[in-house]
Amino acid sequence: MSGEEIKYVNQAFETNWIAPLGPNVDEFEKNLANYVGTKGATAVSSGTAAIHLALQLLEVGKLDTVFCSTFTFIASANPILYQGAVPVFIDSEPETWNMSPSALKCAFLEAEKEGKMPKAVIVVNLYGQSAKMDEIVEICKFYNVPIIEDAAESLGSFYKGKPSGTFGEFGVYSFNGNKIITTSGGGMLVSNDEKALNEAKFLATQARDQAPYYQHSRVGYNYRMSNVLAGIGIAQLQVLEERVQARREVYKRYVESFKHIKGIEFMPELEGTFSNRWLTTFLIKKELLDIKPLELVEKLAEENIEARPLWKPLHLQPLFGKMKFYKHNNISIAEELFETGICLPSGSNMSEVDQQRVIDAINKIIY
Repeated sequence: MSGEEIKYVNQAFETNWIAPLGPNVDEFEKNLANYVGTKGATAVSSGTAAIHLALQLLEVGKLDTVFCSTFTFIASANPILYQGAVPVFIDSEPETWNMSPSALKCAFLEAEKEGKMPKAVIVVNLYGQSAKMDEIVEICKFYNVPIIEDAAESLGSFYKGKPSGTFGEFGVYSFNGNKIITTSGGGMLVSNDEKALNEAKFLATQARDQAPYYQHSRVGYNYRMSNVLAGIGIAQLQVLEERVQARREVYKRYVESFKHIKGIEFMPELEGTFSNRWLTTFLIKKELLDIKPLELVEKLAEENIEARPLWKPLHLQPLFGKMKFYKHNNISIAEELFETGICLPSGSNMSEVDQQRVIDAINKIIY
């Protein structure tokens, strides 16, 4: 916390705006839209809720297909199932670890042959790094299929000078407790389609009709953000750039400290992009280092240091085992990343002393 959050929380209490909706929600939406440069924003209870609403707005329904990054957290794909639709998973590529344009093109070519085009493409910007949006946007425009950009982890990142999350019909951010800024729990849907955002607000407040009594003609959801939590978000957004700088400094210290170790390869930053470095991650080259990522995670845990493997690809998850998956140039990059990668402690408030303890522990384990 920055220390300013309590001011807005107190305002919510003093004015008795406690429930969802209220002045803080309106201000947080306005401030976030201004920051990323979209015409509007809708504050909701989670990034997952924002993805679900985006799918609703794009009229994704039963047995429709949706192309989705495979190398991501399951929240990117679960809303596809909420709609009764079918996810088709797209591999990563080595330069960003995000959706492979070549794998995406293959998926579209096959869909075209089968006469069943996807209703949407969900592109995820993993660990703060933007996907190759120029190529992906070009492909999706060619086939006239809308993009939902899952930027849950990449608020504060930029692709060729443009904010991450603003390349598709809809962008999604998360304010979960572990994100670059937090509202404890929450998310935001952004778009330049203000009519669609108004529809999202309607659906997110139980789809209540305009009537002098409670009347409902459509299925709605209890997805709106609390006015109290939005107050936290207002103050958090004010220090976003500080948080990004802190994460990038953490990343730089790790890179500098491990540059002598052959066999460690950090997540790249694509030329022309700026990553918020939400998490510092690296790959272990098995031909150069005789330790597996899970071994390193377990040995760090013995030192009371939490590290984690990279995301297990969704096409390998039991829930999605029967779904289609398109590889990058006949190689599964996502599987390679999962098998060789690790996430390091990377919090914005991480002290140099704590970080040095992690660095010393890794050096001790490897040597």
